[in-house]
Amino acid sequence: MSRLFGTVSRGVRAPIIKSGDDIVKVVTDSVLEASKVEGVAFHNRDVVAMTEAIVARAQGNYASVDDIATDIKNKLGGETIGVIFPILSRNRFSVCLKGIAKGAKKIVLMLSYPSDEVGNHLVSLDALDEKGVNPYTDVLTESKYRELFGYEKHTFTGVDYVEYYRNLIEEQGAECEIIFANSAKAILPYTKNVLCCDIHTRARTKRLLKNGGADVVIGLDEVLNAPVNGSGYNENYGLLGSNKSTEDSVKLFPRDCQPIVDAIQKELFEKTGKMVEVMVYGDGAFKDPVGKIWELADPVVSPAYTAGLDGTPNELKLKYLADNDFKDLKGDALKEAIKNEIAKKDNTVVGQMGTTPRRLTDLIGSLCDLTSGSGDKGTPIIWIQGYFDNYTTEYKD
Repeated sequence: MSRLFGTVSRGVRAPIIKSGDDIVKVVTDSVLEASKVEGVAFHNRDVVAMTEAIVARAQGNYASVDDIATDIKNKLGGETIGVIFPILSRNRFSVCLKGIAKGAKKIVLMLSYPSDEVGNHLVSLDALDEKGVNPYTDVLTESKYRELFGYEKHTFTGVDYVEYYRNLIEEQGAECEIIFANSAKAILPYTKNVLCCDIHTRARTKRLLKNGGADVVIGLDEVLNAPVNGSGYNENYGLLGSNKSTEDSVKLFPRDCQPIVDAIQKELFEKTGKMVEVMVYGDGAFKDPVGKIWELADPVVSPAYTAGLDGTPNELKLKYLADNDFKDLKGDALKEAIKNEIAKKDNTVVGQMGTTPRRLTDLIGSLCDLTSGSGDKGTPIIWIQGYFDNYTTEYKD
């Protein structure tokens, strides 16, 4: 019988994870129970993935506003601090900003415009054109920004992030000054002690500031990269990838994830006899065409994965083959010609019309993020089947 299903992504319900839970056991037991109850068999090269959130929660990887403040004060001196290029997010940055402000006497907050790094817009490009503002060169004060653009609110959240961030800073007892610029060095006339809050461009930003004469430059990845008063931490990413837990605490990005995915793979092999790939995933990497947000506020899509998920896809474009190489064929002849072409492909598809090169973990992690969502679905574990199959696959092992 011909196989008609291709890739299938299923959200697996799991218990609510608490600090101290055995995440390897929880994930393994959850997918095994789902297999039994739903009547779905395991196959080699299935993928089982879990959100970074449940791993961090099981690890108890949390930190408070006071922990952040202590680390900020120790590393940046506690006086006037430039806080540059933060993303606009109540979930991702608000509690971090509280801690940063609590560790300083004054914050000079420099926001990129017209949008933040991941696409949250303060104003539109059309509005910049209309007002004659050049975002590559112009540095705007808060009063000038208000004069030009008024009180713009985020498309989906309805929040004026300029006002919101100002209030958060002042509530912690720090003085606040806000400017708008896209050149990292624009902060240097205000202060030489700078915290870079960008995610994917942080290395370049730090380099530009250090070369530009800054005294102390650190990134969010260097805040809570070690415990403070027994707090959680992440040695690689610090506060990057953190999420709001309570009004006064954050859940950090999980650490030491590789032993976890390897252990789950081992457990599933022992229980099912199948070699299942396993990964931890955070934000996917995709862009919302309406809100324009790029989504990827985590430092990486996947902090850990088993060896079989390394690399990029080697897929051919079936529609290109059908419209070009085999445009004169149809029916079974076309089907066989395409199957033969797939069988001949090499491991890289170099020089052929293939899919856009992206890492497997970025693609699969994005699929997982879209499947699980971030709300009340209650499916923090994703079980994917058929991802590595192609048009020639008629049955599973």
